[in-house]
Amino acid sequence: MHKKTLRDIYHYMYFFRLPFYTCIAVCRIGLTGLLFICLGSGCTPGHKEQPTDACASLAATQPQFAGRGALLGTRFQSLEALKQVVQIEYVTCTKASADSTGYCAVYVRHCSNGIGITGVLEQGTTQGDILKARHGSLWDRLLIVLNCPYAVMHRNDLGRANAISRWRPQWFGEGDRAFYDIAKRMVAHINTPELAFLYPRDSTEKGYLNTFNHVTSQALITSCFSEELADFIGDAHERDLHPELITGIFTEKQLNDLEDGPVDNYVDIVNNEWGKALGNQLARQFGVHRDTKWTPALAADYLNALQGYFGWAFQIGFQPFRPEEEAVQRFSEKMDAILRIRAQFYD
Repeated sequence: MHKKTLRDIYHYMYFFRLPFYTCIAVCRIGLTGLLFICLGSGCTPGHKEQPTDACASLAATQPQFAGRGALLGTRFQSLEALKQVVQIEYVTCTKASADSTGYCAVYVRHCSNGIGITGVLEQGTTQGDILKARHGSLWDRLLIVLNCPYAVMHRNDLGRANAISRWRPQWFGEGDRAFYDIAKRMVAHINTPELAFLYPRDSTEKGYLNTFNHVTSQALITSCFSEELADFIGDAHERDLHPELITGIFTEKQLNDLEDGPVDNYVDIVNNEWGKALGNQLARQFGVHRDTKWTPALAADYLNALQGYFGWAFQIGFQPFRPEEEAVQRFSEKMDAILRIRAQFYD
């Protein structure tokens, strides 16, 4: 990694290390809007582990056609079909006082192999609010600071996570790898197509690609940063673009939309939770943390462990990642360079 590239990354991320004690500092939050457009702005990460005995409240025998643990959204043809596998509970908006805005949330529970997870999506600050603050007045920016202190307190890690998850050809050259590209490689690695692609939509972007992308990104962010940060990022998109997910009030058009409707988004929430659980496990297995030195060998081992999980979940086979692959080398270089920013500029 050239020093100039590290300098460019540093200048991009510099805004995340500024103190917020003055109005000038508050104004600078607008400059970080580029990050939050992608990452979202949920202010209270809502992940909760579901006790094992709570699995008894879900279906005693769940169909395996959609996956064990992680799910394939393309295997569900309706929201009612998804509810045979996933428990969705809506918390009706309640007000603590007459002048409060009320609390609304949806709890999405899934059980697999005796282990349960719960994804919680609550009302809160949205990507749209952040975008408004980026282009709006000082008051708009101040509201973000007041309403979403989590984003302000963790702006450094959010900056790094965003830089890893998005294409940055200006830093890493053409062909830069992001989470999406790793997920595409995993789909290409499937070597049992007769077992994997049982339905035509399984090979589309809403099939294995979408599932691999969600689980992989959440796992890596959890391993490198924290489960809380991954939860914050994972909830952002749904909260802004699909507020109906929280209330469960959908139009007929939305219910029939299998590409971007509630089925797709609730499956995403489930897969995000399994991704975080897997990220914690792999962090322990490989000793991964925010100061880890990423090498092609480590990256290949980590990604192969992810593929091993997907192989178990969907009963399919994969070709392995190899340290000498260009995709592995470039992704590990990117991971190491961006995580190294912390040691070089923030400590």
